[in-house]
Amino acid sequence: MVFPTQVLTLAVTILSMLSSALATEPSTRSPKSAGFDVIIKGGTVYDGTGAQPRHVDLAIRGDRIAGVGDFKTAKAKTIIDATDLAVAPGFINMLSWSNESLIQDGRSQSEIRQGVTTEIMGEGESMGPVNDRVREHMLREQSDIKYEIKWNTLAEYLHYLETRGISCNVASFIGAATLREYVIGFEDKAPTRQQLDQMRELVRKEMEAGALGIGTALMYPPAFFAKTEELTELCKVAAKYQGKYISHIRSEGNRLLESLDELIRISREAGIPAELYHIKAAGQQNWSKMDQLLSHIEVAQKEGLKIRANMYMYTASGTGLDACLPPWTEDGGYPALFKRLRDPATREKIAAQVKTPTDEWENVYIAAGGPDRILLVGFKSEKLKPLTGKTLAAVAEMRGKDPISTIMDLISEDESRIGTIYFEMSEENIKKELAKPWISFGSDEASQAPEGVFLKSNPHPRAYGNFARVLGKYVRDEKVIPMTEAIRRLSGLPATNLSLDHRGFIKEGMFADVVLFDPATIADRATFEKPHQYAVGVKHVFVNGVQVLRDGEHTGAKPGRALWGPGKKL
Repeated sequence: MVFPTQVLTLAVTILSMLSSALATEPSTRSPKSAGFDVIIKGGTVYDGTGAQPRHVDLAIRGDRIAGVGDFKTAKAKTIIDATDLAVAPGFINMLSWSNESLIQDGRSQSEIRQGVTTEIMGEGESMGPVNDRVREHMLREQSDIKYEIKWNTLAEYLHYLETRGISCNVASFIGAATLREYVIGFEDKAPTRQQLDQMRELVRKEMEAGALGIGTALMYPPAFFAKTEELTELCKVAAKYQGKYISHIRSEGNRLLESLDELIRISREAGIPAELYHIKAAGQQNWSKMDQLLSHIEVAQKEGLKIRANMYMYTASGTGLDACLPPWTEDGGYPALFKRLRDPATREKIAAQVKTPTDEWENVYIAAGGPDRILLVGFKSEKLKPLTGKTLAAVAEMRGKDPISTIMDLISEDESRIGTIYFEMSEENIKKELAKPWISFGSDEASQAPEGVFLKSNPHPRAYGNFARVLGKYVRDEKVIPMTEAIRRLSGLPATNLSLDHRGFIKEGMFADVVLFDPATIADRATFEKPHQYAVGVKHVFVNGVQVLRDGEHTGAKPGRALWGPGKKL
């Protein structure tokens, strides 16, 4: 006969034995019994923390990583042999201009094929908030890609992309220039108290809807017209929602250090983490400032300020041809610029200023070092598209005009800023930047594909190659940084900086954004002469647990989501 106390003792003993047995098994024992959607076997797993890689398996169930360990006997709908492949968290593009390209083609081909699973937008201008004035400006600026503007806020735009279908995740900063355009317009004037209150309210609403913070591009009008105090006030609102400040600083050349000081001041006074977009020293006369720039950032970090930066892997920048002109030419917006460029007296004044070295504004014409180092790549007018891929020097010679007159003529004729590449940085500085553990990566380009409407213009090759170039040229070939560090800065670092929820790491419970690539073959293929060429070496990519790249080919799946900042109200 068994007494109740004996039953209790026996039950406790059995439970203890079961507990001990489970404790001796890997942490993946519990998930094993239920089966998985995907098991990635035999790969070299880099978890995004910078730790040494492990030869373990990875299991995915639904949109999450279900376990990391030994899954040799586990069942799954899909099993991938990752022998000789690196398995890493999906890469995060800290500076994406895919705002329009994802409307045209949600597959995000050029980036997915490099392992990019999340694109961060909002360098200075953003796709919301939108009123009639901003909508008119956005429609007027459309070039090869045409689209309706079916949203009024930034959050609505991100929802629109998600609903339409995209292969990557997306998130965005609020463009400070867009706020200015919405409230003030395109004129060079300070906001009234009422206008500043209106801008603050727009920030509050967008932060509560999930924006990441405030983004600026202070080199360009109308952002150039904003004073430090105005930006600080906007950042104070964003800071209340754990937002960040990210900036293409006012000068990356002659006033590089002073412009960094402005960013640090905004960070300190607004109590907000801050990041430099595409850190660089532009113009040969400024290359020597890089050591001082990096040192100043690290001094601020030691003071307790969260200052970070991102970079792209090329010695050429990409922006508009109008960046050669003084900012006052765009007081009132592009229509005012085109009018000025058609007035002979004003043209003389502009030409004289473009020729003259100055610290008053960022003169990229001089920084590039000559018209032969300025490449024209994106025209709006079909008539001018045959000039795509030619240098400014070549076009000026064709037209029998001097280069500065040619700049003004082309902008006036095309009625656009004209996509342009400037060769103005040094390879030595790229390696100095790359050595810093607090610098992540951004393409400063749109995701695209070598087909259809995208072939009407030439992108900067960073659109197709920036992230593969990190891992191929700089990690494998030149050994500037180790693979563990590169992957941390492609994934865990930006995810942490942005406070992205359960992203950026290979760990149980994280969203299953995963990339598998061959460390021996990953490389960029795009060149300035032939930019529409996919990178090679990335084999498989998962976004939210769904495979979007299989054996190097896009599956057509569009499981991407809008991601939100920590201030979002549920």
